[in-house]
Amino acid sequence: MPKKILLDSKKIHLILSRLVYELIENHKDFKDTVLIGLQPRGVYLFNQILKVFETNHPKIKIKSGILDFTFFRDDFRRTEKTLSANSTQINFTLENKRIVLIDDVLFTGRSIKAAMSAIDSYGRPKSIELLVLVDRRFKREIPIEANYCGTKIDTFKGDKVKVIWDDKPVNNKVFIES
Repeated sequence: MPKKILLDSKKIHLILSRLVYELIENHKDFKDTVLIGLQPRGVYLFNQILKVFETNHPKIKIKSGILDFTFFRDDFRRTEKTLSANSTQINFTLENKRIVLIDDVLFTGRSIKAAMSAIDSYGRPKSIELLVLVDRRFKREIPIEANYCGTKIDTFKGDKVKVIWDDKPVNNKVFIES
């Protein structure tokens, strides 16, 4: 399977900075905003976003959490394979908050739908937005769209988009396998 690099570490760094500025533009003081990283892969992007805030905008205080939506998936109990859940770290109510869900790749939309269902367990938010690094356009099964997007790509059936996060940011990359 040939691999093609879509985003290298420099491009990812620029995208992360741009996404943070877009969040600041739309959420100002973040008083009623909560950033939620989605388990498992969205947590890596979530952590990178928080690092950009800490480094470049230390005066902005971000309320954040991590959400696992395993038991809200529409394929839960439809397979012989046992699904194991990751941890959820939301120790506060989301009632009347502006939520920004963070995930690495938007593909069919089913994971985001499950995450939105799981959010209801923590209160009724004022709004829910979506931030993704990669939007795989034209493959949606559920009408879900990202509010904040690093890049949009078109893929063929069978292509796999992989995001590699490393402790050393120079090793971060996004590639596609055909």
